[in-house]
Amino acid sequence: MMTFHHIGIACEDIRSTAEHYERMGYKMAGGVETVDNQQNIRIAFLQHPSMPTIELLAAIDDKSPVVDILRKNGTTPYHICYSVVNLEETIKELRKLRYIVVSKPKTAEAITGSRVAFMYHKDVGLIELVGK
Repeated sequence: MMTFHHIGIACEDIRSTAEHYERMGYKMAGGVETVDNQQNIRIAFLQHPSMPTIELLAAIDDKSPVVDILRKNGTTPYHICYSVVNLEETIKELRKLRYIVVSKPKTAEAITGSRVAFMYHKDVGLIELVGK
C-alpha cells in the first residue's frame, strides 16, 4: 500500500523558492536545509497545516540528479513521493507494471532512518518511494 508523502520541487535557490511558499502559509520544517551528499543535493521540507508537504531540492554540483531538469525547465515539480511499508516488495510490484528503477534503495539523509528509491513510468513520471 502506498500513501502520499510529499511533492518534490527542483529549484535553483531553496531560500528564494521557500519565501514564495512561506507567503502561502508554509513553514520550513525545523527551519533548516539538509545536505544529501549521496545525491549531491540540498533539501528543505516545507509544511502547511492543511496542504501537502513540499520538498525543495537544489543542486550542489553538476552531478546532482536535478541539474538537467533545472537547465531545461527552471524551478518545476520533480517527483511525487509515497510512503510504503515494504520498499523491496513495492518495487517488485511496480516493476510488473512497467516502472523502471532509476535509483536503487538507499538511506535518505533528509528522511532519517528511512530508505528511498526512485522509479519512472512514461505515463506517470518520476516517483519516490520511502520505506524501511
